Amino acid sequence: MTSINGSDAAPMVAFLGVFAGAIGLPVPAMPTLIVVGATLVAARDPTLIVATFLGALAGAFLGDAVWFLTGRRFGYRVLDGLCRISLSPDTCVRRASGFFEKRGVKLLLISRFIPGLSLVAIPIAGAGDTRFSRFTLYDLLGASLWIAVGLSAGMLFYRQIDAVLALLRQFGIGMAAVAVTGLVLWIAFRYVRRTLLLMRLRKSRISVDELSTLLASDPGALIVDVRSAISRRDDPFVIPGSRLFDLATADRELATLPRHSAVIIYCSCPNEVSAAKVAERLSKLGFSNVRPLTGGLGAWREAGREVEALVLTT
Repeated sequence: MTSINGSDAAPMVAFLGVFAGAIGLPVPAMPTLIVVGATLVAARDPTLIVATFLGALAGAFLGDAVWFLTGRRFGYRVLDGLCRISLSPDTCVRRASGFFEKRGVKLLLISRFIPGLSLVAIPIAGAGDTRFSRFTLYDLLGASLWIAVGLSAGMLFYRQIDAVLALLRQFGIGMAAVAVTGLVLWIAFRYVRRTLLLMRLRKSRISVDELSTLLASDPGALIVDVRSAISRRDDPFVIPGSRLFDLATADRELATLPRHSAVIIYCSCPNEVSAAKVAERLSKLGFSNVRPLTGGLGAWREAGREVEALVLTT
């Protein structure tokens, strides 16, 4: 039977693996739980199983609390930072915002089962008006369900896991080497996909200076704000003359725009992948002059350009 420095190390391994994943490190937390669960079968110690579960739960909540308090302290700006470092498309932030607007803090019950969602949903909860006690309740419930699934899978399929690890050892390959190789390949895939998207749309981008010139020469140009409602509430300003669109219904709303006008799309994320994807969709709808704004609203503001206050309805 496989062991991780003996089954007694299972609670600590579970804590460290889950905590690392919760704070955003590229650690395969669920596979770690599954392997740890497989080691618990040999121990046949209910106390150790409970300790491992509690260790994993502590790691999950501690990591999540860090992001919740970060969101509470810095607001929606923390998501800009996630956009800068994330290998996932910036649309993950927009989707998480949309999910949270519909489901509220209850989203935390399932967010861990959707890769990348938990890391974004938790600071959104912190940036909003979610009480810490309410966050704690739903975060612990969601983490408990997720941990129970991981440990149970390991305990149910421990024979298969042992067989795989034994086969790897025959070829001189450890589980750590497999995990590192898989992680490197996954990061490379996401990085290449993101780079190709940005390269494909780079020629169509418009800079802040170019947009200023365009607005002076073509007053009919359409400026489209595709930020989420949460982002607009946190930063209730737009480029003057902007029209607001919800990406959840963007295909229907954007289809009403005149096809021959210049259309400038912007979001709040510095990598502007959300805007670039909307521009790509508009091009497929028949718009001939669609350009995402490089740097989004942040670049416009940093250049000293005028912004316009939004009147938000509640």
